[in-house]
Amino acid sequence: MFSSFPSALRLGAITSCFSLISFSIDASRAYAQDASSPPVQLPPVVVGATLIPTPESELGTSVTVISADEIAAKQERLLPDALLDVPGLNVVQTGGPGGLTSVFIRGANSNQTKVLIDGIDVSDPSSPDGAFDFAHILNFDLGSIEVLRGPQSGLYGSDAIGGVINIATQKGQGPMVATANVEGGSFGTFNQTAKVSGSADWLSYFLGFGHFSTIDTPVTPPSLVPIGRVINPNAYDNRTFSMRLDAQLADQLDVGLTSRYIETTLLSTSDDFLGPENLRSNTGSDQSFSRAFVHNTLFDGRFDQTLGLAYTNYDRSYSDPNSIPFVPSFYQGSRIKVDYQGNLRLIEGETLVLGADREVNRLVNSNPVWAVDGDTAGFAELQSNIGGRLFNAASIRYDADDQFGSATTFRIAPAFLIPETGTKLKASVGSGFKAPTLDELYDNYPAYGFFANPNLRPETSIGFDAGFEQTLLLDRISFGATYFANNIKNLIDINDTATSYVNIGQARTFGLESFLSLSPWNGFSVRADYTYTVAKDELRQLDLLRRPRDKLSLSATLQATPALLLSAIFVYTGPWADTNRAGTATNLVAPGYTLLNLAATYDFGHGISGFARVQNALNDHYQNPLGFDQPTLGVFGGVKVALGQDGLL
Repeated sequence: MFSSFPSALRLGAITSCFSLISFSIDASRAYAQDASSPPVQLPPVVVGATLIPTPESELGTSVTVISADEIAAKQERLLPDALLDVPGLNVVQTGGPGGLTSVFIRGANSNQTKVLIDGIDVSDPSSPDGAFDFAHILNFDLGSIEVLRGPQSGLYGSDAIGGVINIATQKGQGPMVATANVEGGSFGTFNQTAKVSGSADWLSYFLGFGHFSTIDTPVTPPSLVPIGRVINPNAYDNRTFSMRLDAQLADQLDVGLTSRYIETTLLSTSDDFLGPENLRSNTGSDQSFSRAFVHNTLFDGRFDQTLGLAYTNYDRSYSDPNSIPFVPSFYQGSRIKVDYQGNLRLIEGETLVLGADREVNRLVNSNPVWAVDGDTAGFAELQSNIGGRLFNAASIRYDADDQFGSATTFRIAPAFLIPETGTKLKASVGSGFKAPTLDELYDNYPAYGFFANPNLRPETSIGFDAGFEQTLLLDRISFGATYFANNIKNLIDINDTATSYVNIGQARTFGLESFLSLSPWNGFSVRADYTYTVAKDELRQLDLLRRPRDKLSLSATLQATPALLLSAIFVYTGPWADTNRAGTATNLVAPGYTLLNLAATYDFGHGISGFARVQNALNDHYQNPLGFDQPTLGVFGGVKVALGQDGLL
């Protein structure tokens, strides 16, 4: 596994980095609480795994929870940054910020991951393969990120073959707090955020604005640029508005509204038959996600229900000034979804969850094409707690699609706890499906002799995992391992004559996720994750593209003094199979890479803090995917000002 690691010199740099984390151990010990007692913290609660807030320790599902505090400590500005060190995931981005970003969970395809923000399906109905582009989600307003691994269609329906990423934004609480920060640094970076949140009597509120901008990110390998052509950097601009309102109208009735609007512009280098072009292409995107809900509780809290209405809209444009004739393209996709969920507490330890939803997806583009498809679904889940030791969540879902018919999926995820030894045994088995996209069903290209296939069937899968987790020394040490496997059939691919789509693919993925977490004293924690993944095309017996077999991540956080917080993330990704930039050569071996990110925050008091971060501190030059350089060494810094309960100038 470590054969492609950097030289001893680079490993020495890694050692020096972690020495930086430990330089203030004595200072940390001086003010920390008694090391004999564990840190005082609430157990992590997960919503996405069962649709009911549940302690992570009671779940059979493999899940990683990323909190807002972790994102802030590591100074991760974009969603792909926050997902880099998550076990079982591989993040691939075409160049720097703003480039198309895909996430592969446990070797499944990138379009087999469902992404939700505040309960809103944020996938783009106009996307050709339905894959969500992670590039444009800023982290400034995120409250938590839950990464659920393994088939989840038993609750979530289509797209959840690999897993689900469930994101919740921040919610106002307590006295009003206002914060603003500004950051600058390498690659012409200039970022700002501003947000205000709080609650009073019956209303809680959060309003935020984030601006992320880079103007000089080199992403095109010079060796690929034809002689006489200019090498242009990428420039990316993202403006995000976020709002969340919650109102308690009566003792048993509350309503809420969440809304997010994203406007982005990316200047990047496209290719012609010779290679990267002279002039930069312009890709614009307007994205809006909104959901309103009403929730009420009946029968002394034994039954509660929620009715929601969500709207997703994408307006994307693309123009290449090098093309003749110059004809810009546009793509518009929208989704309206009504959802209902009722939670009935049958007896102590037994909760029945019932749900139903109806969604309609629309596609309009400049091809031209206009298409619409809908899906109606219902599901049931029984969540059980037997004696405080055996826990289980069993779900079944039925989807009736207007185009291809029906799909039935299930999931069972038990967990067994042995409190006396700190042992948890867990497992899950479930099925999944991925519906054909509107583009695959209806978007024809007669000029190129390529036609959609309205008779496509959904991709299907069945997968399982089993593992254990162990804690020692009052939870200061924890470790575990999970074996997983997933068989995927009816994969949608281009036919042998390259004239249409057909269901011909089969894939098998399996592997092992393992971790070790240490918290030797309060204020210091370190975690290591290693994932081994095999992802095979069962027909061709070849490795699936962009699924590295080996991934190792190390993360450490140190509260060095009451004012100084340090963090470090190290990620090693092993070699993987890939194509060249033009897609004309396949099954190339991409070399692995190492990535080290450092961050420090210092609280000056009176609501003022300064921060600095170093990305790719080892200055590793690598491509991911092949043909697209990733940003080299970058240094950034800024200041944050807070007004309100925790900060007053």
